[in-house]
Amino acid sequence: MARGDLTDEQWAVLEPLLPRGKKLGRPPIWIRRRLVDGIHFRVRTGIPWRDMPQEYGPWGRVYDLFRRWQRNGTWQRIFTALQVRADAKDLITWEINVDSTIVRAHQHATGARKRGTCRRSRPAASPPSRATTALGARAAA
Repeated sequence: MARGDLTDEQWAVLEPLLPRGKKLGRPPIWIRRRLVDGIHFRVRTGIPWRDMPQEYGPWGRVYDLFRRWQRNGTWQRIFTALQVRADAKDLITWEINVDSTIVRAHQHATGARKRGTCRRSRPAASPPSRATTALGARAAA
């Protein structure tokens, strides 16, 4: 077990929240705990997927599991379940404080002009030219 991997207590909480496999037959080569530890390692360190240590399994397998669970909402369900569990134990403080003295808009959000020449934007639809209008009038007549 590497330094940042999940402990046995953490895995005992997380394992029931993971989806069950639907395939019968041969067991997987890489156990789920190693793959989840690989995902945790990658998210914690920020390394590219291809630079994953081999102890967590092939990087492609770890990435596939991460993306599949991301797409089907598994990570969101796990987060919600863990949040409910922590809230039931009063481990979460739901208070928020916003100090308006530190909330500032960027200069572009206030309509300030940029330095340098100011370019005028073109109108969305330019009016038709006289030549086109005159030809259209002759053809209609």
